Amino acid sequence: VKIVAVDLQAMAPLPGVVQIQGDITKLSTAEEIISHFKGETADLVVCDGAPDVTGLHDMDEYIQGQLLLAALNITTHVLKLGGTFVAKIFRGRDVSLLYSQLRIFFPRVTLAKPRSSRNSSIEAFVVCQNYAPPEGYVPTMANPLLDNTNCDWSELNGINRLIVPFVACGDLSGYDSDTNYSLNLDGKPYQYTAPTQLPISPPYEEAMALITKPGETVVQLPDG
Repeated sequence: VKIVAVDLQAMAPLPGVVQIQGDITKLSTAEEIISHFKGETADLVVCDGAPDVTGLHDMDEYIQGQLLLAALNITTHVLKLGGTFVAKIFRGRDVSLLYSQLRIFFPRVTLAKPRSSRNSSIEAFVVCQNYAPPEGYVPTMANPLLDNTNCDWSELNGINRLIVPFVACGDLSGYDSDTNYSLNLDGKPYQYTAPTQLPISPPYEEAMALITKPGETVVQLPDG
């Protein structure tokens, strides 16, 4: 089994996993990912990446769409015929063009909303199955898959506006991500379990270093 993992941030080493620190929207990163397969193909490609949200939903949705399509572009180079592609997506009013792009390569596209995802969040996951690129399609990094320069998404109708099946994952007996629960589950006292791997370089690292013991004083001087 070959696993290739990619992230913008450094990752803790895992046995048997090829790790790449890079941006999948950059050509150099995409080529490095493809090079590790050496002509072989993958059974599954998963993209759980998301941008730092701004709160401007239209902007966040667009950036997430570009990230997904960058992953799809790489997928067309490494996924085997009949393979599966799973990616995070932001559900907005103008995602029909994105669905249409996915349906070009996958005859079966399903939109899944896990119970672990908050109901108030626009995030969901597209599950694309049975990879089957169009006849004569040659994967290339030369052109972006999404070109909406002159496209008015609101005018897409009929077959051009695909209705992707929506599936709510999980059952009613599971935990609700929008609800608070007591730590004493099943009447047993809560016992803290340390994480398997601590963050390598968290953004709060400097703040944690400034935490003092009672009676101590720390003065932080500016650099230079």
